[in-house]
Formats: sequence, structure tokens, C-alpha cells
Amino acid sequence: MKAGIVGLPNVGKSTLFNCLSNAKAQSANFPFCTIEPNIGVVNVPDPRLEKLEELVNPERVMPATVEIVDIAGLVKGASKGEGLGNQFLANIRETDAILHVLRCFDNDNIVHVDGNVNPIRDKETIDMELQLKDLETVDKKLEKVKRAAKTGNKEAQKEEATLLKIKTALEAGISVRAIEFEDDEFEEFVGPSQFITAKPVMYVCNVDEGAANSGNAYVDLVKEAVKDENAEVLVLAVGTEADINELDDFEERKMFLQDIGLEEPGASKLIRSAYKLLNQQTYFTAGVKEVRAWTIDIGATGPQAAGVIHTDFEKGFIRAEVIGYDDFVTYGSEAKVKEAGKMRVEGKNYVVKDGDVMHFLFNV
Repeated sequence: MKAGIVGLPNVGKSTLFNCLSNAKAQSANFPFCTIEPNIGVVNVPDPRLEKLEELVNPERVMPATVEIVDIAGLVKGASKGEGLGNQFLANIRETDAILHVLRCFDNDNIVHVDGNVNPIRDKETIDMELQLKDLETVDKKLEKVKRAAKTGNKEAQKEEATLLKIKTALEAGISVRAIEFEDDEFEEFVGPSQFITAKPVMYVCNVDEGAANSGNAYVDLVKEAVKDENAEVLVLAVGTEADINELDDFEERKMFLQDIGLEEPGASKLIRSAYKLLNQQTYFTAGVKEVRAWTIDIGATGPQAAGVIHTDFEKGFIRAEVIGYDDFVTYGSEAKVKEAGKMRVEGKNYVVKDGDVMHFLFNV
């Protein structure tokens, strides 16, 4: 699962990517410095993993990861191929969620592609380009579907109605994610079409150091503009995060954060938020060889969770021994949890909870 960082040129995308992945993507004060999308596999910060390591003292620890893609800056006209539009839009289509970076700071030394700082205009520029590309997709699909619908094909008529609903919304400047669909309608016609504006989005307001803790007037405007989108708004001083990233000493990093009133780097919060945006959650396996965080979709069953370790585990699933994370921490070990009668045995229909510590029994 991938989350793509998008935005206009010079809003801080590559600097943010560097902070998240420690991969040194080129960061420069001009548009299009990122041509090929950079991909970073980022560890998901999770204090629960550290606590399990402390209790179990394993030989190694493996955190959950999420893929972050740094996509070059979009410009007005990208949907028609302006700048490097076609390539960038294709890169966005391949991601599962969008991290939309908005410039919310003033700095005369960093040029803005449209001449001045206005995060709402920037957001609308990107939205419009993505909506225009989706409109192109809808029109192509309608051409094919209409012919079948005219012959009386019920399925084609249903798809035509859904596509017309999407077309009307897009022409009104409404993204696909904001349209209400019936469950079967979404599964049959919307999901498979991979509309760019159907992807979940999080807005990252890039501010200066002074606004890292409480935001600023630009951030307030963004929050007001997206209040009906059911999207998270995260405030991040990307330049400051880059400075923190340069510090090797943990105590120095901690002092730096305290000086600006933060408990942890904003990048850590962003990674966790991106993980949730991708509809992901974590379960753990905990033994002396390894304590590991495993990534599953929210709502995954026991066999599906077992399958991320090995497909044989899913095929031959018999049952799962499950300990709630809080119980593991309260009693301090698997043996003591068993003694207290707090270990559960769950079958094939069990829906895994975030933080479950699990052991699978299977037979192939």
C-alpha cells in the first residue's frame, strides 16, 4: 500500500519525503526537481512495539512499514499534459492514498509558482487538475456503457446512472470521494475505475517553526475549506523537521522538540496518520526470536491476518491464540497471561483488533 505526496512545485514535498524516509531525494528551489517518483519504505513509529521489546527481550524487532511516494509538483494544465502532467497523474493513480502538501508559510527566498502564498487557491488548482483527469476517465467509460445501455442491458444502465452521477459532481468541482454511493454501486463501478479523486486524502499544512505547535491563519483557512471533506489536516514545520532529522543524538532531538513545544517529531505523527489513511492496522507476534508488527487491513479476520506471515498459515488455519495488548503489558509475559486465564482462542470468523498479540495454529 502506497501513500503519494502531491502538491504544487516548491511547497516542501521532497523535503518532507526526505524527513520521512531518510532517502535524500533532491530538494531544490525550482519546479520539477523530482522527475521520477521517489519511493521510501518508512517504519511506522509504535510505542507498543518498544514496550513488547522491553518485556520479551527478543533477538530482533521488526516494525510495520508503509510506502511513501514523492511525486513531482503538479501545475495548472497538468490534466492536459502541461509541465510533466501526464506522467505525474499516472504516478498518483498508482498510489492508494494522497498526502496533499499545502504551503502555509511566507518566505521571500522561496519562489511560489503562482507568485504569492495562497493555500486555498493551491488546493483548488490540484483538485481541479485531478477532477479534470477523472472527468476524462468518466467520459471514456460513458461512451462504451451508453451503447450497451441502449440495448436494454440492465447492468449497463445501472453503470451509466452511476457514471452520470460522478460526471455531474466532477463538473461541479466535487471530488469522487465526496459523493455518496450505495455499497454495491461503489464495489462494482467506482472502485475498479481507480478514480484519482476517490482516493482518501490528508492535507499537510507546511508551516514555519513558529507555527509548528499551534498553526497560523493559513492553516485556519485550510481547516475551514476542507471541513466537509472528512479529511484530516496535519500541521507540520517541514523545514524544522529536516533540521531535527540532521541531529544524530536522541537527547539533542528531544531538546529541540521541547524548545518548539512538541512531544515528538511531526513526521512520526504523519506516518501513523498515513497508515490509518491507508486503512491499515497492526497486530503483533512476540517471541524470544522476534517481536514483530504485522500490517493488515482494518476488519481483517484471523485467517487473513495469518496469511500475511505465510499463505500456508491462511490455507491451513485452525485457530488463533490471542492476547490483548493491554493484558500482555499488565501481566508482563505470555505465561502469566495464560495463568490469569486472559488468553483467548479464536476461530476463522474472528475480526482482529488493533494491537492483538497473536499465535497461529495451522495444518497444511
